This record gives sequence, C-alpha cells and structure tokens, in this order.
Amino acid sequence: MLRHLRSGLIAGSLIAGLAVHPAQAMAADDYGLPSLGGASQVASDAEYELGRAWLRQFRAQAPTWQDPFAQAYVESLVSRLIPYSDLANTRTVVTLVESRTLNAFAVPGGVIGINAGLFAFADEEDAAASVVAHELGHLSQRHYARSMSRAEQTQLPAMAAMLAGLLIAASGAGDAGMAAAMGSQAALLQDQLSYSRRFEQEADRIGLQAMTQAGFDPQAMVRIFRAMQRQVSLQGGNPPEFLLTHPLTDSRLSDIASRAGQLEATETSPTQATPLYHMIRARALLTLHDREPRQAVTRLAQGDAPETARRYLDALIVAQRGDADRALSELDRLAEELPDLPLLPASAAKVAFEAGRYDEAIRRSRGLLRLMPGHIPTRLVLGEAFLQRDPDEAYRVLRDLAQERPEDPQIFGLLAEAAGRSGREAWGHLARAEQLQLSGEIDRAIRQLDVASDVAERDGDRSAASRIETRREDFIDYRETLETF
Repeated sequence: MLRHLRSGLIAGSLIAGLAVHPAQAMAADDYGLPSLGGASQVASDAEYELGRAWLRQFRAQAPTWQDPFAQAYVESLVSRLIPYSDLANTRTVVTLVESRTLNAFAVPGGVIGINAGLFAFADEEDAAASVVAHELGHLSQRHYARSMSRAEQTQLPAMAAMLAGLLIAASGAGDAGMAAAMGSQAALLQDQLSYSRRFEQEADRIGLQAMTQAGFDPQAMVRIFRAMQRQVSLQGGNPPEFLLTHPLTDSRLSDIASRAGQLEATETSPTQATPLYHMIRARALLTLHDREPRQAVTRLAQGDAPETARRYLDALIVAQRGDADRALSELDRLAEELPDLPLLPASAAKVAFEAGRYDEAIRRSRGLLRLMPGHIPTRLVLGEAFLQRDPDEAYRVLRDLAQERPEDPQIFGLLAEAAGRSGREAWGHLARAEQLQLSGEIDRAIRQLDVASDVAERDGDRSAASRIETRREDFIDYRETLETF
C-alpha cells in the first residue's frame, strides 16, 4: 500500500500569507498537496488527489496553451454543462494543450484537457460542446475507477498506471502512450473491450443529455463524430487522436444518432447568438499557425464564422505584425458593434500591453473592470501591465488572482515577479516554488524553497521562514510519495 502523505498546504497556503505584508502574514488555510494513497478503495477524494498529481506531471511534459481568453471560455463552457452532467460538487480544473491534434480528455478528480486542435476541427460551438460533454460523461460515471473495480486491492496503483500511459499519449507520444494505458487496464480486466464500449455509450448518453439541457443542439455530436469518421477514411485508417481513446464504431454512431433524434434543446443561451466561439477558434488557429497566419485566415473562412470573427482574427494578425494602432482601432470598432462581448476590449488591452503601451493597457483594463470586476483575463493583463509601472499594485492584483486560482502556475509565476520587484523577496521565491510544484518540477521547487529560506533568514523575516519550512516539508513528502508510486 502506498505511503500516506501527511496533510499539507497547496498554493492556497502561500496566498494566505501573501494577503498582507510579510511582517503581518495571516494563518494559512488548509488545502493539502495531492496525496496519492492511503485509502482501501478508489473514493472521490482519492481520485481528486490522483488527478491533481497527474496534472502536475502532465504540465511538466505537455506543451500547454497559455491563453487566458481561451481558458476563460472553456471554463465557462464546462460550468454551463456541469449542472446537467451528474457532477454536482465536482471540483474541476481545465488545462489547455498547444497541439494541433484533435483531442480532449478527462482524468479522475475533475481534470479536463482540451487541445487547441479541437477548436481547429470543430467549426461550430455546439460540436465542441458535445466533445466536452462526452468527457464530463466519463467523469460523472467514474469510468476509470469502475474499470479498476475487479482489482480492489490495487485500484489506486492500477489507475495510476493507466494515467501514466495517458500522460505519455496526451503529451504527444500517441500510440505508444495508449498502448501503455491499455496494457495496464487489460492486465486487470479480461473483458476490457466490452467495458470500453459500454463506457463510451454511457458517456455519449450523459453527454447528449447534458448538452441538450444546456441549450446546445444534440445533433452536433452526430455531426462531429461523423466528421471524425470521414477523416479516418480520408487518411487511410489513421484516426484522430481522440478516437484512440474513444473508439467509434458504426453501431455506436448509430446509437448516438438515434438518441440525438429523440432530444431537443431545452433552453437558449445568449452566448449562442454571439460570435464568441468563432473568435476563440480564431485564437486557436492563430496559435497553431503562428508562422503562417494566412492559414489561420483560410481555415476560419472555410467554416461558418461570422464576419466579425474574421475581422477579429485580422486584428490579431495586424497586432502581431507590429501595427498596434490599426489593430486597436479595429478592436474598438468591434467592441462598439458588440458591446456585450468583453473579449474585445480585453483583447485590446492585451494588444496595448504587448506593444509596450503599459499606461494604455492599464487604462483600458481598468475601464473594462469597472463594468466587469471579476473578468479574469483583464485582471491578468492589468497585473502584467502594473509589473512595468507599479510593482506594489501588481502584487495586489496578482495576489488576489492567485487566491481565486490556486491551481494556475502562470499566475504564480507573475506573482513571484511582483513580490520580488516590490521588496518581498522571500515571498517571491516562495511563489516561484509554488509555480514550479504546480508545473510538476518538484525538485526545482524544493531548491527554490532553500533559496527562499536563506533570504528569509538574512532579512529576519520569521513569518516567511516559518511558512517556507512548512512548505518544504510538504514538498519533500509529496516527492517521496511520487517516488513510491
């Protein structure tokens, strides 16, 4: 049995300490680093911890897509689907992957991964939503845990072995990773194939119900799976990566079509009337074709993207080429035409920041935040811009963001810079250590804590020194558990 990891503190503990000046640090909240064992059965808490540990290792290997606008969109899509997915009280976390392969995945404990390639393939929001809904169906039915149910004494190790294979696959090794994952599962389940088919049908059923009740067109699931099937035939039997883990048979496709034909969307969301999805798709295409942006334009035009989305993509390309004035003018015109779409003024603030126009980025961000105080992408731009103008204010903005998003390594990286530039050196090293452990680099994180400890001792900062020592013990315990796992 795995060594039980003592209760520790994840990034939230750092946030509590950073909430005030180091000399006045508050008591930490008890959140807990991922613990990989101790339970005799795969319960939801154990799955949660395993999934979070897996995510850290995934980040260390996979090319993550760090786009706060796309991140916010996918998180809103997940939030819209979850109430109808039999996932009440599930703590989800979304990770985006910078890969042109068509793939999405769900890992025990509420980890949901989306490749940029899904946006490239799905030229309508409802189709992308159907894939996400299907993945939520796998989570709600606890398919990983159920596939281990015949080996009760080794459920957690067996699940981890499968996730290790999925880690390889999701980070780019494709068939090799899937062979490892499937081999682990086959060793425990002689009737793996029948379970796989049943699980896929269950996920289809839950996904269709969820997307329909959330206001999406259930026929979109039929359309995107048929498109995947066509791609297989056009590519000589080489399936999209998604189908390696989600085998699609004619009978399964017929079952999806039959079920979808009996359903009808029950509510309409205002987001369906906006070009938001197509603008996020434009961002994905530009990321995947950053060296040849005209390919992104061509692919967006091949779908049913509205003219405003095409103009948005053109503005992003113009900004990339260094003409910030022209890009900002177009984004401002689009914002006037679509005043309910915060993506547009937030994108303008980001363009201003990337052009080195920090004061303008601050002004634009503040203007939008007066209307939408909680808009995460805009707050992130504001924090980045303040780093260049007012590190103390950047620290405040980024500290608050980190408190709300304790699983986001990008925010902790920026917080480390803000802490260092505002004279909070020991806390800056501690924030950097949190960024590293969230990114799966636990050895580097521990070394960073050693540096933080030296700085805290030099400065006589007892509060920081105490917190650093606690975190160091947590990190060491976590590393030892990973090694035994």
